[in-house]
Amino acid sequence: MIGSVAAVVVAGAGFGAYAMYGGGETGDDNARTKSAAAAEKVKSGPLTAAEVTSTAQRFLTAWQRGDVAGAAAATDDAEAAKALLTGYAKDARIKDATFTAGAPAGEKVPFSVKATVAYEKAAEPLAYDSALTVVRREGDGEPRVDWHAAVVHPELRDGDRLVTGKAGDPPVKALDRNGAEITAAKYPSLGTVLDGLRDKYGKKSGGTPGVELRVVRGKSTGDGKGSQESGAGEVADKTLLELSKGTPGTLKTTLDPALQTAAEKQVDSKKGASVVLLRASTGEVLAVANGGHGFNTAFLGSLAPGSTMKVITASMLLEKDLASVNEKHPCPKYFSYGGWKFQNDDEFEIKDGTFKASFARSCNTAFISQAPELKDDDLTRQAKEVFGLSMNNWSVGVSTFDGRVPVQSKAQMAASLIGQGGVRMNPLNMASVSATVKSGSFHQPYLVAPSVDGRALATASRTMSGETLGALRELMSYTAAYGTAAEAMAGVGGDVGAKTGSAEVDGQEKPNGWFTAYRGDLAAAGVVQQGGHGGDTAGPIVAALLKAGG
Repeated sequence: MIGSVAAVVVAGAGFGAYAMYGGGETGDDNARTKSAAAAEKVKSGPLTAAEVTSTAQRFLTAWQRGDVAGAAAATDDAEAAKALLTGYAKDARIKDATFTAGAPAGEKVPFSVKATVAYEKAAEPLAYDSALTVVRREGDGEPRVDWHAAVVHPELRDGDRLVTGKAGDPPVKALDRNGAEITAAKYPSLGTVLDGLRDKYGKKSGGTPGVELRVVRGKSTGDGKGSQESGAGEVADKTLLELSKGTPGTLKTTLDPALQTAAEKQVDSKKGASVVLLRASTGEVLAVANGGHGFNTAFLGSLAPGSTMKVITASMLLEKDLASVNEKHPCPKYFSYGGWKFQNDDEFEIKDGTFKASFARSCNTAFISQAPELKDDDLTRQAKEVFGLSMNNWSVGVSTFDGRVPVQSKAQMAASLIGQGGVRMNPLNMASVSATVKSGSFHQPYLVAPSVDGRALATASRTMSGETLGALRELMSYTAAYGTAAEAMAGVGGDVGAKTGSAEVDGQEKPNGWFTAYRGDLAAAGVVQQGGHGGDTAGPIVAALLKAGG
């Protein structure tokens, strides 16, 4: 009815609207007429090319001429936009900026920026590319720029800001374990790691600060995409432009140049892939790499680890005499607990099978069936006391997320046994799990030796018994030879063990693929987000690194 009224108003200058309702201006008639008018004012439907172009032009033109209020008014969050755009000139010291819009792609408009950054007597040209997206503003449907900090600069996350001045931290010349310099140009995956080293050791390594334009991180950081939770560790400030160079201090790391090169090669062009390689007996990080290079998922990621978590769960079941390697163990198609019905991949079952067979084939119900025998905090305690996880006290040398195994009950507790529910890990955490199995005790991973700054490394309160440890190694060894990890580990000789995993994530067509393994004194883990089964995706990456380690 409102749509009909609106049509008559346009055609008959308002007369027909009153006639349709009988001509009287009663309270109800008046309300309907106001509703029709409101409907006319609210724009809806897809944005036209003209709306996208004119909105982008309005925003960029105002920004270029220094009309911060006008530019902010062209966005859907004028207050936040005004604050960041004001800081662009005042705090970042960016002047003489010109913005050139590219051809729109739907509602997205790319643009290039050319400007000058000036601080005291120092000045340097600045050039970069960014993009904006036009949306309909909530309430009136008017086209506006969808405001996010990344519009100002693609390196910004919401909550960050740009600042030019004397660097808070001197630059750091990071060295590999052989004494050669590490650069982001040589190892693209290490860009965020180098930022983190500078953030922690810049003032301790003997350098002097220069003048630079940098991203100062706010509270709202983390990956923001591609995971169930944002990374829990802090993201380091990032240098965008040096106006005058500082004097770098030197800092030696544990990275192995040959293995780092191998890790970079393995994740290159593999979106969502991350991997970490450790020396099991010490915890030294020998290599770390992330495909895409934008966020250090390997250290900061917070993702459900899927069935790789069964390494920890198996150790607990073995200790509690709820499972034994070669004794029969239930693996039904389904098992219900806490109101949830759990099943195995493709609904398989193992009749009259052993716990070894269930572990090797990654039978979910073999683990979940033991939930009625467990206390809510059993898995949490096992992760903390034996594997050093979920205590938020690792001191690696850069910020890390140290795993999360919360105390849960009923169905969520059961799901956590197979690495779902509230459990969260990253490749660093899961590489450490394999390292603990291989070495027999937890050694906190580290990128910078504790002797450099006298810091204390995290410890676990106890170790597994020799019997439990031997059984767990047997399970992982059998899985590497005959189970779901066999194809990936084919050709990886020596003393080996492995476990695969797939973690379902809401909104993803494919699960995240996980793989953790050891060979000799090396331990590694990797994840490929939205990759599918871990044996097919993360497995080859991890296996290649273990081979490269000799």
